Amino acid sequence: MVDIIKEIEQLDWNKEPKGLYEPIAYTLASGGKRLRPTLAIIAAELIVNGGLLNGDAIEHAVPAALALEIFHNFTLLHDDVMDRAAVRRGRETVHVKWNDNTAILSGDQMLIEAYKQLAQVPADKLPQVLKWFNEMATAICEGQQYDVDFEHQNQVRIEDYMMMIEKKTSVLIANALRTGGYIAGANPAQQEALYQYGLHIGLAFQIQDDILDVYGDPKTFGKAIGGDICCNKKTILLLTAFEQADAESKAELLEWLMTTGRDAEKIEAVTAIYNRLGVREAVETIMEQHTALALAQLDRLPQNKACDKLRELAERLAVRKS
Repeated sequence: MVDIIKEIEQLDWNKEPKGLYEPIAYTLASGGKRLRPTLAIIAAELIVNGGLLNGDAIEHAVPAALALEIFHNFTLLHDDVMDRAAVRRGRETVHVKWNDNTAILSGDQMLIEAYKQLAQVPADKLPQVLKWFNEMATAICEGQQYDVDFEHQNQVRIEDYMMMIEKKTSVLIANALRTGGYIAGANPAQQEALYQYGLHIGLAFQIQDDILDVYGDPKTFGKAIGGDICCNKKTILLLTAFEQADAESKAELLEWLMTTGRDAEKIEAVTAIYNRLGVREAVETIMEQHTALALAQLDRLPQNKACDKLRELAERLAVRKS
């Protein structure tokens, strides 16, 4: 049985120059859900336990799982610089603890380290895994750029937002599942089911993240509440508020979007508008719909303990607090 958390902890970052590698060790030691590498391993277990291959196939998925986790954390280092985020997982972000240049350079090295791990995937599987990995990486960059662009646009459609978070968040989760399953021998139909499950789980995950950014507890959420409001991020809560608001509420929201330097007051005022319009309830309904779509994909996969883990995960993500 693969313990992916132990595999991550055993990665050696005790290298020179320390100014490059210590921030990487700091980032990967900060915890997090380990969702993406865990899903890659679960997907491999699901296929192996379905009787298609022997258990060695699970071990073969480990390098890809590690690559996905390192890559994910690389994106967080750069995202935190772009967002000027001060806290990540309850600790100072790398650009705060060190500086911007360190966060950028250590992040660059993490991307290289991800490809080093990926190169250890079995040779017969590597071309397809590499193709998917590169497509995923490009989609994430595209999603990040859309996210940045949306901050400066007053009118963004909910469907545009959903496209953005699919690229920025969902494709990494979906690719983790598809890659783990593929390395273990999943057929094309199973690969697609795993991918679609991951897409919808990713959408539900990000929607819940948007909700927690406004309504979460900083002690469990791991970062300051209201950051999206302060940065004028076009989250699904804000877009739903605009869709449901009357003229007076829209004008009030627009006024707060143009307000700077009054963060605490801005968070309180925008949250009050959300409460008045019933935004949280409407958004939770959308999240539940994507959770249901994810669960439906599991009927196309072998029914075993690994599949049960994916079912439990879908149900648990919808009520997570961090």
